[in-house]
Amino acid sequence: MEMEIGFTKLQGNGNDFILIDEFEQEAIPEEMKGAFAALFCDRRFGIGGDGVLFLQASDAADIRMRLFQPDESEAAMCGNGIRCLAKYAYDAGYVKESCSVETGAGIVPVKMGYTDDEFTATITMPTPAFERSAIPAVGDGEYKEEILNFTVYAANTGVPHAVIFVKEIGAVDIAAVGPVIRNHPTFPEGANVNFVEEAGDGSLRIRTFERGVEDETFSCGTGATASAAVARHLGKTGDTVRVETKGGPLVIRFGETVTMEGPAETVFTGVISF
Repeated sequence: MEMEIGFTKLQGNGNDFILIDEFEQEAIPEEMKGAFAALFCDRRFGIGGDGVLFLQASDAADIRMRLFQPDESEAAMCGNGIRCLAKYAYDAGYVKESCSVETGAGIVPVKMGYTDDEFTATITMPTPAFERSAIPAVGDGEYKEEILNFTVYAANTGVPHAVIFVKEIGAVDIAAVGPVIRNHPTFPEGANVNFVEEAGDGSLRIRTFERGVEDETFSCGTGATASAAVARHLGKTGDTVRVETKGGPLVIRFGETVTMEGPAETVFTGVISF
């Protein structure tokens, strides 16, 4: 029996998502959420997206975010995704300018609003972790490995990220080297892979190969945060880091907490049969 499902397509710096509103009631059965993501994230035979966001009610926060990816896996955290979710929830009247979002990586505070019709959200990100046990990665101490002639660092910003500093990110064959590092045996759960170029004035340019999408994406919020965190940890940047992604800039700020600021936009809405 087919179901008619309403959806909203949103994007944050080109990192695009299909959002299903389950705030009042379940729309997609639990056991079908992964398959739903695989089917409709397809850019030729589906709606197209880097993942499916499910907006749900929460007993622990104002709202709950769940993200299923094109490979049917569920991600604990997504910085661009949470901005898109927050925009939808704000527009729908579920939350005010300040709210909390339950994620697989914990409760995430969000502040948001419109300036001249442009929506911007500031996310308090999970505290970056550099120890291998927290990434997770094999071994002890902080992560530093030589893989494919790259020096690879790593941090967890809600999900695991490998971070590699290169002279020119445009020269990296990310489709070839990304999967090798993503699946390296030192990462038992795999890792997202970020190639980072220092752009001057303490700013960074990055390209990200995303675990679960299994391809390069236009932007990755947790990846931008991890890249900025590793760069700061190594003394390459200060406490405010502008990170240029293929889809646009994000601003990462380090203080008592770590925040990420960036836009989100509604692209279109529709109804599908499933």
